[in-house]
Amino acid sequence: MREVSSDRRVAWFLGLAGLIPFVAGGVIAWWGSSAWQVTAVYGFSYYSAVILSFLGGVHWGSALQVPRPDNRRRLFIAMVPSLIAWPALLFNVVTGLWVLLAGFILIGGYDLSRDGREGFPAWYFKLRGLLTGVVVAFHLIVLLRLGG
Repeated sequence: MREVSSDRRVAWFLGLAGLIPFVAGGVIAWWGSSAWQVTAVYGFSYYSAVILSFLGGVHWGSALQVPRPDNRRRLFIAMVPSLIAWPALLFNVVTGLWVLLAGFILIGGYDLSRDGREGFPAWYFKLRGLLTGVVVAFHLIVLLRLGG
C-alpha cells in the first residue's frame, strides 16, 4: 500500500514539474525581452507537441498492460495525439498552437470517457484534469500574446 501511495506522490510531483515549461513559456512570452519571447513561444510549441505525444503513449502503454477485447481500438486512439502534434509543428506558430490546444482538449475528453478511464486509478484523473486545465490555460495565454 505504501508503494502505491509513494508512486502517486511521485506522479503528482513529476506531473506538476512538467508544467514548468508551459508556465515559463507563457510568462516569458509576455514579459521577456523580444529575443526571449520568440524563443519562449517556439520552445512552448515544441514542448507542447512532445507532451501531447506523451499522452498518447500513456494510452498505448495502458492498452498493452490491461488485456481487453477492444485494445486494438485503444492502440489506434493512442496514435492520434502524435498525429496531431507532428503536423502542428509544420504550421505557422499560431495555427500550430491552436491545433495543439485542440489535441489536448480531445485527449482530455477521451481520458474522461469510460473507455479512456479503463486501467487507471481514480486519482490519476484528478491529476490529469489539473494538468490539462493549466496546459489549456497557458495555450490561451500564449495565443492571446500572439494575437491569435
